Amino acid sequence: MAFTLQGDRSSHIDNLVRKLGPTLSKDLIKGFVNEAKNETSRINATPKSQQKNGIPVSPQFVLQPLSNKNISTVTGKAGTKASFDDELCELKYGSYCIWREENREEMKDSTVKKLKDQLFVARAYFPSVAKIPAQNKLSRELRQNIQELERVLSESTTDADLPPEIQKKSQRMEAAIARAKSIIVDCNNVDKKLRQIFDLTEDEANFHMKQSAFLYQLAVQTMPKSLHCLSMRLTVDYFKDHSFDKDLSEKYSDPTLQHYVIFSKNVIASSVVINSTVMHARDTANQVFHVLTDGQNYYAMKLWFLRNTFKDAVVQVLNIEHINPDYHDEATISHLTLPVEFRVFFHSSDNAPAIPNRTQYISIFSHSHYLLPEIFKNLERVVVLDDDVVVQQDLSVLWTLDMGGKVTGAVQICSVRLGLLQRHLGESNFQQNSCSWMSGLNVIDLVRWRELDISRTYWKLVKQVSMKEGSALLASLLTFQDLIYALDSAWVLSGLGHDYGLNIQEIKKAAVLHYNGNMKPWLELGIPKYKVYWKKFLNQEDQFLSECNVNP
Repeated sequence: MAFTLQGDRSSHIDNLVRKLGPTLSKDLIKGFVNEAKNETSRINATPKSQQKNGIPVSPQFVLQPLSNKNISTVTGKAGTKASFDDELCELKYGSYCIWREENREEMKDSTVKKLKDQLFVARAYFPSVAKIPAQNKLSRELRQNIQELERVLSESTTDADLPPEIQKKSQRMEAAIARAKSIIVDCNNVDKKLRQIFDLTEDEANFHMKQSAFLYQLAVQTMPKSLHCLSMRLTVDYFKDHSFDKDLSEKYSDPTLQHYVIFSKNVIASSVVINSTVMHARDTANQVFHVLTDGQNYYAMKLWFLRNTFKDAVVQVLNIEHINPDYHDEATISHLTLPVEFRVFFHSSDNAPAIPNRTQYISIFSHSHYLLPEIFKNLERVVVLDDDVVVQQDLSVLWTLDMGGKVTGAVQICSVRLGLLQRHLGESNFQQNSCSWMSGLNVIDLVRWRELDISRTYWKLVKQVSMKEGSALLASLLTFQDLIYALDSAWVLSGLGHDYGLNIQEIKKAAVLHYNGNMKPWLELGIPKYKVYWKKFLNQEDQFLSECNVNP
């Protein structure tokens, strides 16, 4: 079984707009279509030796056309044309294709589409019929019908806009087309014209597909207007009055308490994580939450957690841009980076055609995670939660977990082993059967981390693989090789941000729900049937949420 791996995160929105926006030139669109036409031959021509490994693709290529430049391996049998097209779509655009299928609407304006098809065929036959002197009458009739339908379609885009006599016009066109088909004409000319019109239609279809995928990705990457409003309102109000700011510094650094760390730029997402954790905790008095954010969202976060209480738990908001760790390295960053997600697409192989194609999202530590030992110098153990999780059970058992000298506890993904990435890991020493692992819920032994100097190891590996695609994933996997304590898979259920087929009973039983993928629960694109598990931990009666119309 082989797979293709892509980073599903882009930091180049302007570049996306330039390449994928609705102002694409015709030449660029035709180039895209020509690439798509030749894709099957490229796939079949791929040497088998290259089909055994996945290709990590850097985040900026997530919406690029499928080509040898960014994805060079596809393994498995095509089956039906529909399934093959679906596979190509998912390779190009990832979860957009899943979202499109789940939100596909019934075909509307069928009459308009029928008229367009008639116009399509009439234009193909007209040049050949016009060359036959004996068919002048039919030629004039075709020309007249073509002109009439062109005029109608230029004024009407829906069935409701069509004039009352349109059925008669359609019948006349159908009759003229039937007569044209009964005449012996030069098939080469008709074929040539049909191909020309087909190419134009295919160009248009591919353009709209690319445009739709771009708009989907833009919706995923862009903060909703309501959340932007919330952040701005909270920031303004913080500077109006922050006299109720509390100093709980003793609790913040007390190693005997249970410390949770959340990296986030999203106020309501981090609030849901904390609220769901507190609501299921047996004892909240010993819970301390540390929210690490950036300068832009710091004051909004600060005010939100000052205004909202979470039983007896306390919340500290830290601006990572104001933190100066002792460990300095040119690769060390001062701005916040969130966990990185990679899309892994699995193909059914020739040896196991019964195994279906599937997609997984693997989230991994970002650069900011490797600053934890320096940020929390007095702490010995922390639990790191991604801001796209919901906690459904008490997590206190994690504080008594014996990890046997391992640095971090995480759920492992053994369907993606390091051996599959051998060609990208180069000369590094690694065990081919080592499993990959997920962020989302991670127990970190900071004492052991400091003893092994994990952060320095990571930065060295980042330099070594910086020229490789997917370098963040590769460096993290190598850094923690043999240092992962495998948590039971029952702890975390992943996929609520991209998989429509999860079992509801499994969702209810899971200790932590992870909305990894593009369809986050706070977005309109979120999967509706999974949102209910997230929304019940959001205080929707809050004044600021109402004023900014925050209603995910």
